[in-house]
Amino acid sequence: MATDYDAPRKTDDDAESIEALKERVPDRMSGAVDAEDADNPGSFDLSAADLADVELETVVIPPQADEFTCVECFLVMHRSQMAEQTKLGPICLDCASH
Repeated sequence: MATDYDAPRKTDDDAESIEALKERVPDRMSGAVDAEDADNPGSFDLSAADLADVELETVVIPPQADEFTCVECFLVMHRSQMAEQTKLGPICLDCASH
Protein backbone atom coordinates (compact mmCIF):
# COMPACT_ATOMS: atom_id res chain seq x y z
CA MET A 1 0.00 0.00 0.00
CA ALA A 2 1.38 3.41 -0.96
CA THR A 3 1.60 6.17 1.63
CA ASP A 4 0.54 9.70 0.77
CA TYR A 5 2.90 11.87 2.77
CA ASP A 6 1.04 15.05 1.81
CA ALA A 7 -2.19 13.91 3.41
CA PRO A 8 -3.12 15.24 6.85
CA ARG A 9 -1.74 12.98 9.55
CA LYS A 10 -4.41 13.32 12.19
CA THR A 11 -7.91 12.05 11.90
CA ASP A 12 -10.84 13.06 14.05
CA ASP A 13 -10.42 9.85 16.06
CA ASP A 14 -6.77 10.68 16.95
CA ALA A 15 -7.31 14.30 17.94
CA GLU A 16 -7.04 15.10 21.64
CA SER A 17 -7.54 18.39 23.31
CA ILE A 18 -4.59 20.27 24.79
CA GLU A 19 -6.22 20.02 28.21
CA ALA A 20 -6.29 16.22 27.96
CA LEU A 21 -2.61 16.16 27.00
CA LYS A 22 -1.70 18.47 29.90
CA GLU A 23 -3.43 16.10 32.33
CA ARG A 24 -1.38 13.12 31.07
CA VAL A 25 2.02 14.90 31.17
CA PRO A 26 3.37 15.79 34.64
CA ASP A 27 4.09 19.45 35.26
CA ARG A 28 7.86 20.02 35.11
CA MET A 29 7.66 23.21 37.14
CA SER A 30 6.01 21.54 40.11
CA GLY A 31 7.84 21.34 43.41
CA ALA A 32 8.87 17.71 42.89
CA VAL A 33 12.62 17.15 43.03
CA ASP A 34 14.18 14.41 40.93
CA ALA A 35 16.05 11.89 43.09
CA GLU A 36 18.76 11.41 40.46
CA ASP A 37 19.96 14.94 39.77
CA ALA A 38 22.46 14.78 36.90
CA ASP A 39 24.10 18.09 37.83
CA ASN A 40 24.58 17.06 41.44
CA PRO A 41 25.19 13.30 41.58
CA GLY A 42 26.22 13.36 45.23
CA SER A 43 23.02 15.21 46.18
CA PHE A 44 24.87 17.85 48.21
CA ASP A 45 22.73 20.84 48.99
CA LEU A 46 25.08 23.82 49.36
CA SER A 47 22.64 26.48 48.21
CA ALA A 48 22.06 27.89 51.70
CA ALA A 49 25.31 26.76 53.32
CA ASP A 50 27.54 29.43 54.80
CA LEU A 51 31.12 28.33 54.16
CA ALA A 52 32.80 31.53 55.36
CA ASP A 53 34.37 29.96 58.46
CA VAL A 54 35.48 26.72 56.76
CA GLU A 55 39.24 26.46 56.43
CA LEU A 56 40.84 24.29 53.78
CA GLU A 57 44.17 22.72 54.54
CA THR A 58 46.55 22.33 51.61
CA VAL A 59 50.14 21.19 51.82
CA VAL A 60 52.35 23.00 49.31
CA ILE A 61 55.62 21.30 48.49
CA PRO A 62 58.30 23.50 46.88
CA PRO A 63 59.92 22.34 43.63
CA GLN A 64 62.45 19.56 44.22
CA ALA A 65 66.05 19.53 42.95
CA ASP A 66 65.08 17.43 39.91
CA GLU A 67 62.12 19.67 38.96
CA PHE A 68 61.73 22.99 37.15
CA THR A 69 58.97 25.51 36.50
CA CYS A 70 58.21 26.13 32.82
CA VAL A 71 58.23 29.85 31.95
CA GLU A 72 55.48 29.32 29.35
CA CYS A 73 52.82 27.28 31.18
CA PHE A 74 54.12 27.76 34.77
CA LEU A 75 53.78 24.05 35.58
CA VAL A 76 56.33 22.30 37.78
CA MET A 77 57.78 19.36 35.84
CA HIS A 78 60.55 16.79 36.08
CA ARG A 79 63.89 17.68 34.47
CA SER A 80 63.34 14.97 31.85
CA GLN A 81 60.50 17.13 30.45
CA MET A 82 62.73 20.16 29.78
CA ALA A 83 63.08 21.00 26.09
CA GLU A 84 65.40 24.00 26.28
CA GLN A 85 66.83 26.65 28.57
CA THR A 86 66.17 30.23 27.39
CA LYS A 87 67.17 33.64 28.75
CA LEU A 88 63.85 33.74 30.60
CA GLY A 89 64.15 30.22 31.99
CA PRO A 90 63.38 26.60 31.13
CA ILE A 91 60.65 25.57 28.66
CA CYS A 92 58.92 22.19 28.82
CA LEU A 93 58.53 19.79 25.89
CA ASP A 94 54.81 20.55 25.52
CA CYS A 95 55.30 24.30 25.22
CA ALA A 96 58.30 23.92 22.89
CA SER A 97 56.24 21.79 20.48
CA HIS A 98 53.59 24.52 20.08
